[in-house]
Amino acid sequence: MRLSPTLLLAAVLAGLACTASGAPLVVYTAKKIITMEPALPEATAVAVADGRIVAVGSLDSLKPWLAVSEVTIDHSLDDKVVMPGFIDPHVHPSLPAVLTQFPFLAPDDWSLPTGEFPGAKTPQAFEARLKELVAARTDTGVPFIAWGYHPLWHGQVYRPQLNAWFPDTPVMLWHRSFHELTGNDAALAMLGITEADTAGNHESDWAQGHFWENGLKAVLPKLPFLFEPARFGKGMANFLEMVHLGGVTTVLDMGTGVFGDPAGEIALVRQVTEGSQAPLRIIMTPIITDFLARGKTPAEAMAEIEQWRAGNSRRVMVQNHFKLMLDGAIFSGLAQMGPPGYLDGHEGLWMAPLPVTTEWARVFWNAGYQLHAHTNGDKSAAAFIDLLRTLQAEHPRVDHRFTLEHFAYSTEDQSRQLKALGAVVSANPYYHYLLSDIYGALWLGPDRGSQMVRLGSLERLGVPFALHSDNPMAPLSPLTLAWNATNRVTINGRASGIEERISLDAALRAITVDAAWIVGWENEIGSIRAGKRADFTVLEGDPYEVGAAGLDKIRVWGTVFEGELHPIAASAAP
Repeated sequence: MRLSPTLLLAAVLAGLACTASGAPLVVYTAKKIITMEPALPEATAVAVADGRIVAVGSLDSLKPWLAVSEVTIDHSLDDKVVMPGFIDPHVHPSLPAVLTQFPFLAPDDWSLPTGEFPGAKTPQAFEARLKELVAARTDTGVPFIAWGYHPLWHGQVYRPQLNAWFPDTPVMLWHRSFHELTGNDAALAMLGITEADTAGNHESDWAQGHFWENGLKAVLPKLPFLFEPARFGKGMANFLEMVHLGGVTTVLDMGTGVFGDPAGEIALVRQVTEGSQAPLRIIMTPIITDFLARGKTPAEAMAEIEQWRAGNSRRVMVQNHFKLMLDGAIFSGLAQMGPPGYLDGHEGLWMAPLPVTTEWARVFWNAGYQLHAHTNGDKSAAAFIDLLRTLQAEHPRVDHRFTLEHFAYSTEDQSRQLKALGAVVSANPYYHYLLSDIYGALWLGPDRGSQMVRLGSLERLGVPFALHSDNPMAPLSPLTLAWNATNRVTINGRASGIEERISLDAALRAITVDAAWIVGWENEIGSIRAGKRADFTVLEGDPYEVGAAGLDKIRVWGTVFEGELHPIAASAAP
């Protein structure tokens, strides 16, 4: 018996359907599906099975699948716009898990699962609000901690000033950078921190009660309550909700071990994430400074990483990413700036001696890891470029994707050098929004301040780049980051460095398909095509209709994670 072409096609498709998954199809229909696939840029229906995309198009074009499969058609997104699941390739899950245990008091406004925290842009506003928060303190078993202090906005508030304001109440300020802590006498006494704990540490000032970068190791071990299961679990739940509210389905952690216990940190993150069945995946990245602080060799570090990888799960995993640290925090003014340096003459900081960083980079490069390097100033960008040249000369690699993380300040020449070397960039455009005006006035000068995060040059040159929040350094909202990068409007409402704006399409690629390239998951996520994982972000508006100016006003309705629909209303805190 000879089958007709139509019946033959149906039989083949039926066989493929069974072979591919054996699972029934779910077809999501939408007002518009933005695929980020140039060959099929728009659609109105997408079929998924077993967590993967089976077909994309319209209900009409999906008829061959509908005819041979058990199908459920879900019309709940008919008035929505669907995009690939947003990707944030640089976050720190444990930081908001810790910091959201406390109130925020920063120069910028924050909207969190724990409440609304308006910014304080003057010393007077900061003092008044801090006193209000301390007066409302109820958790007397630990020091009062507020996150977000910055001296350029809030003045010099260190141990003597905190003692004057709060002579009997233990109070600590966590700097907006996260890389610094300050405490008053009562807080230091409560925690049992003594001057002997800071002996020989050049990144601490006992008289000022101020500890920064590597100096934090005198303080953080004295804060074990931060990781008590109930406290940390609640904070981690806050982070997971922030991810969902932002429409993010994949995050790349960029610093496992910042608190000195990477195995314990991974276990806590995995326990809360898996226990809640949160609709996202977290890829954890080991960091050089953790291993250096614990006196490990590169070989010992690799052995530990292999042990962590053995516990990989669907939602939390360790892969072949490794993070280097070049200069200090941009928020602390510790980025390494080339000539003419800082206006006030202060200097940046190297997080480790460059020869040490090079030694570690060489070992992980030769082992095939994808390297990422925290790099803020143009002097640090030059060090990144020199390091990549050295590695390529010694052990050439194709498609290495060595990633410059943050990209706070660089030069046009360095953009061309990054292109020539095949580097990629994961950038934080919020730096320009928050820092460019005040840094231009006080630290960098107006020309360099306005040119922070020069993404326009990368787009012109064709250097792949993604946008990240470095949460909590920026809100965990890819649409906000896309708005920052396309508009370049500062916290004061002033447009600056407009030649470095990027196009709307580049911004949307930088939170989807290009971010997937940075993460190394381009075959799995980042666009909507047959074969990829069924991760979608569901929007109430169309980015291409509202344009760049309206990106930050689009509401995220929910997400689809590996084929399962997760409306925000169903999980948002009351």
